[in-house]
Amino acid sequence: MSVSLDQLLAEEAELQFDHLAHEDALALGLKLLERARRDRLPVVIDVALAGLTVLHCALPGCRPDNEDWVRRKRNTVSRFWHSSFYMGRYYAAKGSSLADKPHIDPSEYVDHGGSFPLLVRGLGCVGSITVSGLAQEEDHALVVDVLREWRAGR
Repeated sequence: MSVSLDQLLAEEAELQFDHLAHEDALALGLKLLERARRDRLPVVIDVALAGLTVLHCALPGCRPDNEDWVRRKRNTVSRFWHSSFYMGRYYAAKGSSLADKPHIDPSEYVDHGGSFPLLVRGLGCVGSITVSGLAQEEDHALVVDVLREWRAGR
């Protein structure tokens, strides 16, 4: 997946919400779970809202390591208010990575795709939706696709 920083920022702008309640975040997570089960994807899914875990599920075939990837991707989105894929591409464009930054603990943050901010207009980042288990580009694409599908059906 060759995408520009501008394309990734456009996704974030496109996929903002006017409001997002707990039930909405849960419905979004269940939509992602439904897709992952249908496609038999070996992933861990995590949806967080306002500091709470709304949904967290590990599907057959994923590994314990995916739990840690989810946590670090989620932390990255919470801190920077951008998708973890954007953060990776941002630093790669500068010939660097998030792990190279002295103020960033790589055991807590990672700039690999798969976590996307839940952005509410006028508020900012209120949570995240995260997947780990596929290649980072596929993790990111899955989340974005499900977000688009869920928003279209609302």
